Amino acid sequence: MAEIHTQTPTISPTPSKPCNNPPQQHSLNSMVLIAAIVCALLCALGLNTMLQCVFQCANRVLTEPLQWMASRRRNSGLKKKDRVALPTSVYNTHSGGSSSTPQSLDSSCAICLAEFCDGDNMKMLPKCNHRFHVGCIDKWLLSHSSCPTCRNMIKSRDSVHCLSIVIS
Repeated sequence: MAEIHTQTPTISPTPSKPCNNPPQQHSLNSMVLIAAIVCALLCALGLNTMLQCVFQCANRVLTEPLQWMASRRRNSGLKKKDRVALPTSVYNTHSGGSSSTPQSLDSSCAICLAEFCDGDNMKMLPKCNHRFHVGCIDKWLLSHSSCPTCRNMIKSRDSVHCLSIVIS
């Protein structure tokens, strides 16, 4: 009989590749690249927004009428001598002010919203007769030249002077 020669499969050693995980390295590189692109995009958007703001402000300064600029300067606060010159009084619930003016019937400060108490120092604004605590209205008048309640300008004689400064 004829012999059947069958070869038994032999396992030959194959050289193994070093375990350096190239897919993970590729993943890490792509993550760094995406983070850099996102960072560059955010910086570009921030720079674009800042430049738009600068151009709009520059355009407003060049095109706005001088009266608008003068009105902004007019309402920029009172000088110390003008703040000190405003009349002060002491609040008393029995005398509370004259009842002929409806503003004097207010029993609270419109700035801090606290009720006036006996003995509180108050200032009354000359044109509108609105009353406020001395500390509250002095702080307000550092940056505003108008009444916080009705927005009447306290110093109107200086407005023409401010306009002449802006024009010249």
